[in-house]
Amino acid sequence: MKDIDDTKAPLLEHLLELRRRLLYCIAALIVAFFVCYYFAEDIFAVLVRPLLQAGQTRLIYTQIFEAFFVKVKVAFFAAAMVSFPVIANQLWQFIAPGLYRKEKRALLPFLLATPVLFAIGASMAYFIAVPMALHFLLSFQGNIGGVTQEALPAIGNYLSFVMQFLFGFGIAFLLPVLLMLLERAGIVTRQQLKGARRYAIVAAFAIAAVLTPPDVGSQLLLAIPLCLLYELALIGIWFTERARARETDTEVVAGE
Repeated sequence: MKDIDDTKAPLLEHLLELRRRLLYCIAALIVAFFVCYYFAEDIFAVLVRPLLQAGQTRLIYTQIFEAFFVKVKVAFFAAAMVSFPVIANQLWQFIAPGLYRKEKRALLPFLLATPVLFAIGASMAYFIAVPMALHFLLSFQGNIGGVTQEALPAIGNYLSFVMQFLFGFGIAFLLPVLLMLLERAGIVTRQQLKGARRYAIVAAFAIAAVLTPPDVGSQLLLAIPLCLLYELALIGIWFTERARARETDTEVVAGE
């Protein structure tokens, strides 16, 4: 079988290869960081747009270095997303030589689906969940008992708020990839996942309660997609099981 490299590289060569891949990843992240730092204000302008649409036109900072650190954080978050294709490619280049051809075909779709699902989740957070949460949270402004209550969000708190939504929704949308990888590794089976459906629904609402504000609308916006993604993972596992069964039958027939 020539599906895998027959050469046995010593441990030192593997460590040197790992170091080389890590250096490529770090270099890509550093270059992306400086580029994103240059455009940090433009990037933050995009992040702050839902706040403007909600009617809030002021952001404050109460610590002398807060605005600077916010700019650095914006650049770092953006650089992590921009450099992800390079990092993922370096990871693939490192592990691919140790995989059989069938394993490469099985793993590559998961690697390609990861940024797509993350982008879908982050987009849902940016265009739907964040505006809805801001509308709810800013509705507490006004006259209360003769005292004017006004929202003056700090720039650092707002950035943390937005990034919590973007990364929370993005990572949550990777649920099908995680479940299918666990099934592929033999850690869980489709029958076990089907039996745990009710617990998964409870977990989805618990995760939504942690990652979103206390209003019901925002929680449902995350909990319902999580439940649907769980079902999507079950369907995907069913298709992969059928594909593996056909490959096994073909190999058996070829062996005879």
